[in-house]
Amino acid sequence: MAEPASPEKKRADSITTASDVKPSSSTVSLPNNGPLAEPRPAPTFTDLLFRRKKLQPPDLDAIATLPSVYDDPVIARHYWPRADYENLHRFEPAARWTYREEKAIVRKIDWRVMLWAAISFSALNLDRNNLSQANTDNFLPDLGLTTDDFNWGNSIFRLAFLCAELPSQLVSKRLGPDRWIPMQMCMWSIVTLGQFWLSGRTSFFLCRAFIPDLILYLSYFYTKNELPLRLAAFWASSNVCSIIGSFIAYGVLHLRGALGRAGWRWLFLVEGLITLCIGVATFFMMPPAPTKTRAWFRPNGWFNEREETIIVSRILRDDPTKGDMHNRQALTLKRLWKAALDYDLYPLYLIGLLFGIPVGPPAQYLTLSLRNLGFGTFQTNLLTIPSTVAGMFTLFGITLLSETLDDRSIVSMAEDIWALPFLIAIFTLPAKPNQWVYYGLASGLVSYPYTHAIQVAWCSRNAGTVSSRTVNV
Repeated sequence: MAEPASPEKKRADSITTASDVKPSSSTVSLPNNGPLAEPRPAPTFTDLLFRRKKLQPPDLDAIATLPSVYDDPVIARHYWPRADYENLHRFEPAARWTYREEKAIVRKIDWRVMLWAAISFSALNLDRNNLSQANTDNFLPDLGLTTDDFNWGNSIFRLAFLCAELPSQLVSKRLGPDRWIPMQMCMWSIVTLGQFWLSGRTSFFLCRAFIPDLILYLSYFYTKNELPLRLAAFWASSNVCSIIGSFIAYGVLHLRGALGRAGWRWLFLVEGLITLCIGVATFFMMPPAPTKTRAWFRPNGWFNEREETIIVSRILRDDPTKGDMHNRQALTLKRLWKAALDYDLYPLYLIGLLFGIPVGPPAQYLTLSLRNLGFGTFQTNLLTIPSTVAGMFTLFGITLLSETLDDRSIVSMAEDIWALPFLIAIFTLPAKPNQWVYYGLASGLVSYPYTHAIQVAWCSRNAGTVSSRTVNV
């Protein structure tokens, strides 16, 4: 008697090859199995500087579909998405689209998906970073805390963040980022609101031990070459949030004395409420997948059938491994262990752990240092804005340079090269420096080119599987 076919054999037998796929007429405006686009080499840095006029943009009506493993029916079988992949019904390897279509769709994703992801991340950081603003309003003296207590609070926060990062990613993979992220935002906003009633050292420490994962979510919509600049915008939104937070602090801290409460208490309350409102809205603004944007409150969805086909097909053609798990599929112990043994990524982990050390303390203690040097509460909050704006430009600049040169390791060193002269200059200052001299040096230091977007996209590119991307990014 013949042995029953294995699940893998059944799956292979059921695969429709690229030449067999016949997309529905309602989604196709171009011939299938037609010519593919020639991969365009990225312009070099010297091209952009000296030969910009010679750089010819692609014909917007030419085919933009790039070659992939799905163009060979034999190879395609080994990379076919799993049967329960949520976007499988829109995956059509034979579909072709133009640069004009692709450009319009990416722009729509930027406005529909990326924009709200940045808003939600900013709202989360509004609460996570408000301690620096509270320090300008006698936060430590009001609670009877010392600078050492403040140091311990920051250490507790970062330790909790480090310990909870992986469990949070695993929960996100099981529930789906579209559910877990707004849940995190709402929980963190409640913690922030609770800081209105801080009474001393113990309650301060408890409120720092909480961890509020959008990178995996964004990878559902963008190719590996599109993700770095979007991540740069993602972290730049945190800078925008810091600027907005400074203006909020400038206004709210004037409430010091209202109802007998310190201004920093009102700051925690107001910013906690803002994050809570955005967290609730995020439940309705984050669809679970490109083909799952329709809901009872959004009956027409964000993309039509043709657009969904292009989004899914271009993502899988760019990285076939993105179809090896369902978006609400939990990681098994085997997958988790395999991802943990991906030793090729270990050097990237080391870079991620060490890259922010030189500039971390001066940035964390900037407002406290400025207050100790004699700047007032409201003046200090406004003085942090110029370096925040400058940081946005250096962030985009370093990420663009990395993509242009197609280099991540050497370009990322620019962060430390930037920081070194400022750190030396600050180290040589006298015990009681001129407040404006220190402000200028510290502002120059914290305007450094933040390379985290490069590093995270680097990890995502090299992860190889969804499970590895869940654990490692």
